[in-house]
Amino acid sequence: MFWYILKRLLLMVPTLFGVLLLTFVVIQFVPGGPVEQYLAEARAGTGGGDTGALAYRGAQGVDPKRLEQAKALYGFDKPPAERFWQMLGQFARFDLGKSFFHNRDVAGLIWEKLPVSMSLGLWTFFISYLVAVPLGVAKAVRAGSRFDLVTTGLVMLGYAIPGFVLGVALLVIFGGQLQWFPLRGLTSANWDELSWGARVVDYLWHITLPVTSMVLGSFAVTSMLTKNAFLEEIRKQYVLTARAKGLSETRVLWTHVMRNALIPIVTGFPAAFIGAFFTGSLLIETLFSLDGMGLLGFESVIRRDYPVVMGTLYLFTLIGLVTKLVSDLCYAWVDPRVKFD
Repeated sequence: MFWYILKRLLLMVPTLFGVLLLTFVVIQFVPGGPVEQYLAEARAGTGGGDTGALAYRGAQGVDPKRLEQAKALYGFDKPPAERFWQMLGQFARFDLGKSFFHNRDVAGLIWEKLPVSMSLGLWTFFISYLVAVPLGVAKAVRAGSRFDLVTTGLVMLGYAIPGFVLGVALLVIFGGQLQWFPLRGLTSANWDELSWGARVVDYLWHITLPVTSMVLGSFAVTSMLTKNAFLEEIRKQYVLTARAKGLSETRVLWTHVMRNALIPIVTGFPAAFIGAFFTGSLLIETLFSLDGMGLLGFESVIRRDYPVVMGTLYLFTLIGLVTKLVSDLCYAWVDPRVKFD
C-alpha cells in the first residue's frame, strides 16, 4: 500500500504540470488580454478608438512608454517560457499570485468567495445523499412496483430540467408572486443586528430557493446507482443462504446487503464531499445574486484575469487529484477483497 500511494503521489506531478502547461499555452493565443484592455481604455480616455474594442491593434494613440509600463505591470515584458517557469515556482510555494483587476491575492479572493460556494455545495451534497440513498433502497425493494415507476419518472424529470430554468420558475412563483422567499443574496441587509437564532432562520430562508434549484437534478444518479447496486446484491447466493437460515428480511437487507451494495456510493463519497466545498454554479449564482466561485471564475475568464484563472485551476486540480487518490483507497477500506499490492 505504501508504494502504491507513493507512486500515485509522484504521478500527480506530471499530471499537474501537463494541465498547467496546456492551459498556459492556450491562454497565449486568446485575444483581448489585459494589456489590450488597458490600451482600449487609454484610447477611450484620449478620445480615440472604440471603447468596446478588445483586440490589440498596436499602440495607436498611446505613448510607447505607457505601453511598456502596461506590459511590465502585467508581466508580459518577459518571454512566455520565463513567465511559465516563474508561475510554477510561485505555485510550488503555494503562492497563487495576484489578480490583475482586483489587485488582491488570488488566495484571498478564493477564501472570500468560498462561503457562498460551500453553502450551495454542502447543502446540495447532504440533501441529495440523505434523500437519494434511502430512495434507491426503497426502489430496489419495490422494484417494478408503481412506487418504483412513479419515483423513477419524478427523479428523471428533475434530472432533465436545467437548474437555472427551475430557478427562474421558483423565483417567479415563490419570490415574485407569493413573496415567500427573498429574491437575492445569502443574508438580509440587517444580518449583523439579528440574534443567533434569527440569523440561522434568515440564512435558511435565503438559501432555500438556490439549493432547491441545484439539488433536484442530483437525485437521479445517486438513487438509480443505489437501486441497481442493491438489486445486483439481492440476487446473489449469500442472500438466499441468509434467508434460508431464517434471518428476517430487515436483517438480511440492512446487515448483509447494505454493506456490499453501498461500496460504489461510499467510494465516491470523499470526492463528492470535498468537491462540495468548491462547487460553483455560474447561472444559479447570477440568478440569485450570489457572489461565489462560479461568478469569480466566469469574470476572470471574461476579463482575462490570468492569475485568477491559473491559480484556481492549480488549486482545484491538486485537490481533485488528492481526493481521487482517497476515493481509490476507500475501495480497499470498505472491501477487503481489493488489494493494491
